[in-house]
Amino acid sequence: MDTVVSSDGTTIAFDQLGEGAPVVLVSGASTARAVHAQLAELLAADFAVFNYDRRGRGDSGDTLPYAIEREVEDLHAVIAAAGGSAAIFGNSSGAALALHAAAARLPITRLALWEPPFMVDPDDARRQQAYVAELTGLLGAGRRGDAMVAFMKTIGLPEGMIAGMRQAPMWEGMEALAHTLAYDAAVMGDSTVPTGLVASVTAPTLVPEGSETGAWAANSARALSAALPNPQQRTLDGQNHAVAWDVLAPVVREFFTG
Repeated sequence: MDTVVSSDGTTIAFDQLGEGAPVVLVSGASTARAVHAQLAELLAADFAVFNYDRRGRGDSGDTLPYAIEREVEDLHAVIAAAGGSAAIFGNSSGAALALHAAAARLPITRLALWEPPFMVDPDDARRQQAYVAELTGLLGAGRRGDAMVAFMKTIGLPEGMIAGMRQAPMWEGMEALAHTLAYDAAVMGDSTVPTGLVASVTAPTLVPEGSETGAWAANSARALSAALPNPQQRTLDGQNHAVAWDVLAPVVREFFTG
């Protein structure tokens, strides 16, 4: 593990694997860099992979108050450690953060965005607002476990599965990340495609989605691709939001070396 210090003094931890052109991996909600451990190993055969903990997660520090701009600065610090420019892979809401970074003119050569959870139903903005209000109240009351449950219900996990997870050894680690759910909610905004921000992203951008994730992912990919200046859309047959890294890695590798 290595570390870099972000602009506001926050320590950001990362693992570096492999050699070659740099690639930075950006995780999504409720996860830290461990979620990308296998993907990092698969890509390290061809790239220098920087797999980092976003602020407030894993081995990274945290400095309040939170702002999206601070997370963009964190990513910029990792890119600087990688040599000054890099390709970026963003996973779920981490893909939305990568879009913010690209719009802020960070030195990003290419973007690959796995299923950022943007919605196209006009009613989704209202649902996102209700979720954020509930999440804010639960976190303010110190109910970290209930905040994680609220997130899991929002993404569609059944109550029986959630109840089982609360009894599992991994739950303690998930509760430790609960406060960062608010960070991802801020990154996602009202959950609709931020067309103005996206339109300013000039880097070539891969927008893959799984055929089995559901209609929301296909609709999101189409809407995002329509707003991007330089998109490539791709459907991975048989994959859902929890994509198999050994299926996704060759697609990302081909795009980053193209």
